Amino acid sequence: MADKVYSPPPGPPPGYDASEFQTPSTYEVDQSPPPYHNWEEAVPDTATFPPPPVTGYYCSGAGNASSDDAERAHDFCNRVPLWKPMKPSRAVYSRVENDDFHPVRPREFNGDLSIISKGTWRGTTREKNGDCTIVTNLPLYFPHENSPLVTEKRKVIYFEVKLLYLGAGPGSGEADSSGLSIGFLAQPYPTWRSPGWERGSLGVFSDDGCRFVNDSWGGKDFIAPFQIGDTIGLGMVFSLPEDINSAPGSGSRLEVNVFCTRNGQRLEEWDLHEEVDQEAGGVKGLEGDFDLYGAVGLFGGVGFEVCFDRSGWLHQPE
Repeated sequence: MADKVYSPPPGPPPGYDASEFQTPSTYEVDQSPPPYHNWEEAVPDTATFPPPPVTGYYCSGAGNASSDDAERAHDFCNRVPLWKPMKPSRAVYSRVENDDFHPVRPREFNGDLSIISKGTWRGTTREKNGDCTIVTNLPLYFPHENSPLVTEKRKVIYFEVKLLYLGAGPGSGEADSSGLSIGFLAQPYPTWRSPGWERGSLGVFSDDGCRFVNDSWGGKDFIAPFQIGDTIGLGMVFSLPEDINSAPGSGSRLEVNVFCTRNGQRLEEWDLHEEVDQEAGGVKGLEGDFDLYGAVGLFGGVGFEVCFDRSGWLHQPE
């Protein structure tokens, strides 16, 4: 099946007001369908909307996006709220449970992208392609179905990306490398930005191994850079606090841990709620109270394969 380029629906996307948020067990069901209910034909593309305690960096030592792209993305996020989570239909949730995810190809993507089997994609971007992010057509995590506040069980989301090829980077400088990032995000998200750079997103980057959480600067040291042939996995674990009634100041806040794997071996992890630098943003959208999508950021010429089908993973999360 060929990949598709989607156009945005008329009017603004579903809104969300954080002050109205309730725990998932008391959500009100909105009668207007969320974007993923039209997953077969109308997954929105946001590309046409107008415009750290661990060692952190003000810029990347490998490659950096333009300040114009950053300003346009900041403006987008300031004006466009995150989509309010909805309860998925049975058909939609069945596809998610069956690992049947399709890629939403952004307008900024120049290259080839195809589905090679259920939940597995392969693609190549042209050399010097600018930053862009491919996102799953459906969320991997739904608060209404998956939140430990509803199920009283922890929830793990995970997928893997294999780095197949590296060509010329998006710029002209020797340090302006090509590469990819693997991450998760809440929608809508500016598709000309990699996951981890803007609100409601996190990502780990191949060129320097740094991790980003709503951080437009240089990220934080995390793992060694990816090598061609490496398969990198990223997962998030949502769980109830040990004592939900006595966690100081947390209310009903979930514990959220993020972990990374390389070639099937589990590497490092971090607590989402650890202290962050003043320059970096918060973690709103990633705490288990919004729908979360899988995302792969690309910059320069890159060959890659993405696997959401658990039967094809090198690492099997417990």
